[in-house]
Amino acid sequence: MTMKTYIHQPVNYGVKSMSRTVYVNGNYVPEEQATVSVFDRGFLFADAVYEVTSVLGGKLIAFDGHAKRLERSLRELQMDAPCTMDELKEIHHEMVARNDLVEGLIYLQVTRGAADRDFAFPKDTKPTIVLFTQAKNLTNSPTADAGIKVISIPDIRWGRRDIKTVQLLAPSLGKMEAKAAGADDAWLVEDGFVTEGTSNNAYIVTKNGTIVTRNLSTDILHGITRAAVLRLAAEAQIKIEERPFTVDEVKDAAEAFFTSASAFVCPVIEIDGCPIGTGTPGPVANRLRDIYLQEALKTAT
Repeated sequence: MTMKTYIHQPVNYGVKSMSRTVYVNGNYVPEEQATVSVFDRGFLFADAVYEVTSVLGGKLIAFDGHAKRLERSLRELQMDAPCTMDELKEIHHEMVARNDLVEGLIYLQVTRGAADRDFAFPKDTKPTIVLFTQAKNLTNSPTADAGIKVISIPDIRWGRRDIKTVQLLAPSLGKMEAKAAGADDAWLVEDGFVTEGTSNNAYIVTKNGTIVTRNLSTDILHGITRAAVLRLAAEAQIKIEERPFTVDEVKDAAEAFFTSASAFVCPVIEIDGCPIGTGTPGPVANRLRDIYLQEALKTAT
């Protein structure tokens, strides 16, 4: 049971033949003309949140989930929404159309807005909103076919990882540390337990076939793909445990994988130089990827 090809339209990935159209504060402009104020708090304080929505076949994947999480992030930071979620969906569709995006990503960022530099944020700033697209091959991914290698590193991020902020320096440094070690990514460890990947939720599959992933809290991002994959796994009658797990448990697992909005479900085949299971993508991860993609395409908007 594998359906590796989901999109049958030819797509020119990674080749930039013309300027993209970018959305900035109500205007659709060429990317060369897209600017924000040097006083924007997103630039000065990382006082901003973001979402990334995948596009398959020119349609949005799980947009409503991303919109609800955006609303939550804004609420947690006492930040005003720049528009309604219905308007935001229309903007996403317009971005797909203007950029002829068949498969790839739409990045959305909302900041508190521009004001003279002060740690205490003002109450009357107008939020800044920016969107841009990235063409990318998501469905036929060599990474998903081969799996990735990770290292474990200390989790040094701030305490509200459930809010999807643009404070991404620690994850960026983690990814660079992984690359320097000859790996693809890093899994973050706190108090002896894996929290998540640098930009994804982490899972293991025990030798008795149970999926284990960290329970929701302020320690991890409440992944939209995570929620969908766990629901689909339950429907497939795969046992699930939501609890912390250790690096030693990862090394002893039958397989491992991660989920994210852009990678969907991707196998993890090695941690800290130790093969996980057979050291190849496992059947549970492959099955969940197929099931997720089929479901995502059915419900795309």
